[in-house]
Amino acid sequence: MTRRDVLTIGLLLLVLALVLHVLHVVIFRNLHDTLFYLLLDIAFLPLNVLFITLIVEQLLSRRERESRRHKMNMVIGAFFSAVGQRLIGVMSPLVANREALGEQLALGLTPTDNDLRRAAAAVQATQIELAADGDLVPMRDFLAEQRTFMLGLLENPTLLEHERFTDLLWAVFHLQEELTARRSLGSLSGPDRAHLAGDFDRAYSALLVQWLEYLVHLRRDYPYLFSFAARTNPWRPDAQAEVE
Repeated sequence: MTRRDVLTIGLLLLVLALVLHVLHVVIFRNLHDTLFYLLLDIAFLPLNVLFITLIVEQLLSRRERESRRHKMNMVIGAFFSAVGQRLIGVMSPLVANREALGEQLALGLTPTDNDLRRAAAAVQATQIELAADGDLVPMRDFLAEQRTFMLGLLENPTLLEHERFTDLLWAVFHLQEELTARRSLGSLSGPDRAHLAGDFDRAYSALLVQWLEYLVHLRRDYPYLFSFAARTNPWRPDAQAEVE
């Protein structure tokens, strides 16, 4: 609806109100009561505006935000189901300082929200080091296979409001492009491997933090999905889908 349409409708409503009040005076011939109730309605108008703008609008805005959040979590969930959790498993063997991260990420089967947030804070405070002898080929091939799927996620307009997840996808895309552009990943120079280590740190850190935030969402809203994610956590030494 354009601004002109709004003005037209508003003008018509005002004219209609005026006509109805004139009819009321003509039919009942009681100008005093008509003016009395008209002023009474006008006196309650600020309260009506207050109620509509501060209460009803807030409720509608909250419902809209919840709807957007739900849609974003659905997209993020599709990413981790199809790519993200497996990507964590592919990248984790390449981490040189695995013990430092493992203490935070080898979560139990029933972690609390505080446990997950502490793990995310620990990941953000830790520089993830790329192992000097790690084989980068499996990671390159996996990312190349999933590129089309991840590009499809970027086309979803819902993600425009989720800056952190969008940054994660761009970091992963950049890592994939860097790896694919190398003629050989088995004979990298020291400076070149150090450059890739920075890209690896950026992408893997963003991936882990987003994954931990996604687990908080699953724990609250989808306990059965959270149970599966916790059992198959790539950082658990005894990770398995089977329930014992």
